[in-house]
Amino acid sequence: MSLPAGDKNPDASAAPAISFEDVRCTFSAKGDPAQTYTAVDHTSLQVAPGEFVSVVGPTGCGKSTLLNVAAGLLQPSSGQVRVFGQSLGGEVNRRAGYMFQSDALMPWRSALQNVIAGLQYRGVEEAKAILLGEEWLQRVGLQGFGDRYPHQLSGGMRKRVALAQTLILDPDIILMDEPFSALDIQTRQLMENEVLELWGAKKKAVLFITHDLDEAIAMSDRVIVLSAGPATHPIGEFVIDLPRPRDVAEIRVNPRFIELHQQIWSVLRDEVLKGYQQQKRAA
Repeated sequence: MSLPAGDKNPDASAAPAISFEDVRCTFSAKGDPAQTYTAVDHTSLQVAPGEFVSVVGPTGCGKSTLLNVAAGLLQPSSGQVRVFGQSLGGEVNRRAGYMFQSDALMPWRSALQNVIAGLQYRGVEEAKAILLGEEWLQRVGLQGFGDRYPHQLSGGMRKRVALAQTLILDPDIILMDEPFSALDIQTRQLMENEVLELWGAKKKAVLFITHDLDEAIAMSDRVIVLSAGPATHPIGEFVIDLPRPRDVAEIRVNPRFIELHQQIWSVLRDEVLKGYQQQKRAA
């Protein structure tokens, strides 16, 4: 899914693409508005233009909440989010494309019609939209599959359609919420490499949510570790100084990859255990 386009401010190009400034997200408990739950607290982080940043943390810690705040789909209880220097101010982030964990494809539309849905929403001429859609299907390895419907495609193919659907609108920021978690390992690595290749061509800012530390290190320029919830917040930040371009399978045997994995896991491990214990108590 790509959010509707808005005006771009070239004068703000030196500002971070996304900046969270002391963001806090508090929700009322179901059935009892007097009781509240703080999902995210005291969170400040930035993603530079062209930077690939992954956020890792225990299951249920609030990673997706942060992404929804970045998209402008959720307004923080306090603090603010800036996009290229401009406050979102409770509006949808019109410079971002959002790729969800589950497929956001319309089952009644073909692969091509799903890819060009955002262009049609913007009023792009049909012939031009179709031409661009076919180009993007080719880029993601689905040339000749434009007439297939989602139920006729494999999981990996549907992810490719969703990726083309997001990137065809040329967003300045790409938000990705565990997009490959449901795929088998071989298909997942193919998709990760495809994303890196497409990202390398245009170097958009990426905020990537994942629970897979290997994936985060293999793909990113920087990895941010979140604490276990409630009141999740960043507790570690690591620069990934591995050479690019990368093959996500081959880079895993690089000695520096192994060293970085050990460093990040030493911070993440206790938080994962805390999150696991919280889930057991809630079950």
